[in-house]
Formats: sequence, structure tokens, C-alpha cells
Amino acid sequence: MRKVVVMPVYEDLEASSKLFLELARTQGTDTFIVAVDDGSVRQPLPVSAIEASGLEGVVIKLRRNVGHQRAIAIGLSYVAEQFGDDVVVVTMDSDGEDTPESITDLVKGLASDDVDVVVASRRSRVESVKFKAFYIVYKLLFSLLSGRRISFGNFMAAKMPAVRRLASMQELWIHVAACVLGSKLRVGNCLLDRGPRYAGRSKMNFVGLALHGFRALMVFAEDVLVRVGIACTVVAAFSITGGIIATVLKMLGFATPGWFSLAAGILLLVFLQTAALTLITLMLSGMIRSGGVLGVGSYREFVEDVQHAGRRSA
Repeated sequence: MRKVVVMPVYEDLEASSKLFLELARTQGTDTFIVAVDDGSVRQPLPVSAIEASGLEGVVIKLRRNVGHQRAIAIGLSYVAEQFGDDVVVVTMDSDGEDTPESITDLVKGLASDDVDVVVASRRSRVESVKFKAFYIVYKLLFSLLSGRRISFGNFMAAKMPAVRRLASMQELWIHVAACVLGSKLRVGNCLLDRGPRYAGRSKMNFVGLALHGFRALMVFAEDVLVRVGIACTVVAAFSITGGIIATVLKMLGFATPGWFSLAAGILLLVFLQTAALTLITLMLSGMIRSGGVLGVGSYREFVEDVQHAGRRSA
């Protein structure tokens, strides 16, 4: 079955060009590339980079930079419109950390009729200790706040019916992996090693990683809001109970001078903070869920041009 590979590319011409060559070598020249140029200015992606590898494909030029999650959503929306059920779709990053050799293992998992999507869970990573520590904390917080476990990213393979389902979900524009979790699709797991970048440095900084993790939580905003609300209610209840106990002790004369005022002030502050946290969570949930999310077919609003690459000898 023919493979369609969707990848976002942003100012990464050298690494993506090498990736095209490796895809042709490991997956065959019948692989079709859907490269979404995410508003690159310094290193725009030309169709010649795909043609030089001997592959066919398209370069979807975006009007502006929208981020790698939305770029993937645009690529999947394009594939959902242009291809039939005779292909499997792979999403991956363009820097080489998602190794082309691993695609074979991902696609094998789709042979089962009980699997719609196969995701890559990392067996080993080459990132810094700081990144690994942040990723562990992120997974723990995600599990605590959403009630779900997430152990994969953008690297996955899917059957076309699953791609159409994902493309119809507004959550895809917020966070791809979290959208897969919330799609109710049958997800298989494949343990893979992460490779080193082919060239250049990652564009993702700590703030970007934190925002990426926050967006994953917003896909499950209702669940997060309920859990945060329950926690805040429990804390508020303890604060009120503590205030009542402090008042009773004051009336009975067991409180030392100044103790009641200090205790009441602290408890009131805790109560107000929990109320504010609940309100902020509600507001952020509504803003992110409703703002900037497009419907089916609206991806064209971001597309400036679709350039087709014909196959030629490398």
C-alpha cells in the first residue's frame, strides 16, 4: 500500500532535503510527500528538494507561520480531500529525529483490522537532561489533570478513514497527539528509538514546550476544569472549616493575641486564590477551545500555494 508522508517544515531546508533522500532509500520511490512549508522566510522549501530525491509530492506554502501542530492539521486536511482509502498516512517531523526506517514498523501495526492508528512511543531519547525532566513532569501533570496517559507525539501512521475522522475534529488544530487520544480511534503503540537531527538546531524553546503541553490539556478542557474545580472546592471547604474552627477557638478564649487575625487572613487568602484559579481555568478553556479553531475545508484560508513535485531520477 502506498505511503503518504505529511510533515511540517519551518526554516529547515537542509534537514528536510536529507530526509527526502532517506525516505526514498528506505521506503521506496512510490512514497508521496506532503510537506507543509510553515511560512519559512530564510529557507523556503522548493519542490526541487523533493524532486531531487526521486519522489513525488507537494509543497503546501502557507501565508504565515502557524506552528507545527496547525501545519500538520493543514497537511492532514489536504490529504483527507485528495486521497482515497488505498494509502496509509504517516505524520512525522522533518528534522530526522523521527527516523525514516521506523516507518516500516509503524505501518506494520496497521495490518490488524482492530487498529486505526499506530503511534510511536519513545524507547530512547537524545535530548538534554532538562528536556527529559520537563517531559516526565509534563506527563505526570497531564495524567493528573486529564485522567489520560500520553506517551507519544506527532510520529504516527494512520488509515485513511482515521485521517478523515481526525481532519473533521477541531481539536486537531490545537494538539495532534491529544486529538488522537480524544478521537475514540483504536490506537496501537510501537516502541521506537528517537534519532539525532540531520542538521541545525531545534526551533522549540522552553516556553514553546510549556505552551505545547498546555495546549494538550486544553483538548480535554472540560475534564481538566472538573478536576481543578473539585480540587479547589476541597481546598475551599478546608479553608471555611479552618475559619470556623479559628472563630470558635477565639470565642472560647483559646487563641493567643494576633493568632486569630493571622489564621483568618491566611485562610481567606487561600479561599480567594482557589476561587480565582477556578475562574481563570474556565476562561482559558473557553478562549482556547473557541478561538482560532477552523472547520473542515477552512485550512485553505492559510494556504498561499500548492506546488507539485514530479518524480525524476535522483
